[in-house]
Amino acid sequence: MPETTKQGTLFIVATPIGNLKDITQRAVEVLESVDWVAAEDTRHTKPLLQTLGINQTLISLHDHNEASRSVQLLARLQQGESGALVSDAGTPLINDPGYHLVKLLREHNINVVPIPGASAVITALCAAGLPTDRFSYEGFLPAKSGKRCLVLAGLKEDVRTLVFYESPHRVQATLIDLQQEFGGDRVMSVARELTKKFEQFVQGTIDEVIAYFEHNSDKVRGEFVLMVGGATEKEAVALSEWDSLIEVLLKQKLPVKQISEIVADYAGIKKKPIYNRVLALKD
Repeated sequence: MPETTKQGTLFIVATPIGNLKDITQRAVEVLESVDWVAAEDTRHTKPLLQTLGINQTLISLHDHNEASRSVQLLARLQQGESGALVSDAGTPLINDPGYHLVKLLREHNINVVPIPGASAVITALCAAGLPTDRFSYEGFLPAKSGKRCLVLAGLKEDVRTLVFYESPHRVQATLIDLQQEFGGDRVMSVARELTKKFEQFVQGTIDEVIAYFEHNSDKVRGEFVLMVGGATEKEAVALSEWDSLIEVLLKQKLPVKQISEIVADYAGIKKKPIYNRVLALKD
């Protein structure tokens, strides 16, 4: 009988999010030893490997080719090759490509080994001064304000710390939407340029954070992590008290605006939070 080829291993390798000294010794050893490295952007990964003194075969794996590339890499791993998956920065699959590949490999019993390291979510949270016993990572919010507000409305009553990524050209608009949906008094922390020379944390209420960036427009640079304190249990319960009434009115197929007016008038509270609650329950 022919000899069975031993299957290879895919290593999920975290890379620095800014400071190159944050690369781990284990990550370096893996990147040196594998047969190839699948990278979100080979043009970004090549300089990193050169800095580390590693000459490696690079294969692109990004949002637009992940389906077909995953099948190709599966075949190579089944033949006994080993590879590494990296993103442009931080831990792969956390708002980066790789999910479809890892899912496919698990379905075919290919060994997948994580090599832990930097992650912007965890790096920001551990120094933010907000509760970390429970948190929800929400990634990037929708680009358009209307859709962004709908998402935020659904999160308003969440008691966990909420974590978002945001780009510099959209961060101020997102802060305004946070103010509108959560109220200006909700506490938050904004981290930018993590692990880099100009790393900064800005803490305060949403109102105070907006005011800071309005008066310091030169600081609206780099990648941002927005962390918002969760709703208090009292806030969450107070609004959900009207869910039964809202659901009855929804069954009557009344317009959202009319329902929010009826409930707000009956409860003696502002229409905006009720309006958002109706939208959340309607969906």
